Amino acid sequence: QVELRESGGRLVKPGDSLRLSCAAFGRTLRIFNVAWFRQAPGRAREFVAAQSMSSGTIDYSDSVKGRFTISGDFAKNMVYLQMNNLQPEDTAVYYCAADPGQVLGVRAGDYSSWGQGTQVTVSS
Repeated sequence: QVELRESGGRLVKPGDSLRLSCAAFGRTLRIFNVAWFRQAPGRAREFVAAQSMSSGTIDYSDSVKGRFTISGDFAKNMVYLQMNNLQPEDTAVYYCAADPGQVLGVRAGDYSSWGQGTQVTVSS
C-alpha cells in the first residue's frame, strides 16, 4: 500500500477550471495504477479517470472525457486531475486511489490505497 493525500478542492463557478493534486508517500507511484473517483451525497462512488504509471495507459469515464485530464509526475510522486469546464453535476468529494495490480481498473474495488478526499463544489 501507499499513503495518499489529496488537495486542491474548493468552491468554483460553472465553466471554471480546477486542478486537484494527490501526493503519494511511502512507495513510488511508478509501479502503480492510479485513479480518481468521486462521490456525491447520496450516490455511489464513481470512477472518473485512471492511469497506469508504468505503461501510460489512460481511461476516463464518459461524463468527464474531453474535460478532465489525469497526469502523473514521477519526480514529485504526485498525480493530478485537471478539470475544465466544471459543471454543477461535477460537485462531489474527489478521491485519489492507487493499486499495484496488472489491470487498469475502473471499479473502486480494484484499488487498495485511498486518500481522505477533497471537496469540489461547482455553484453559481
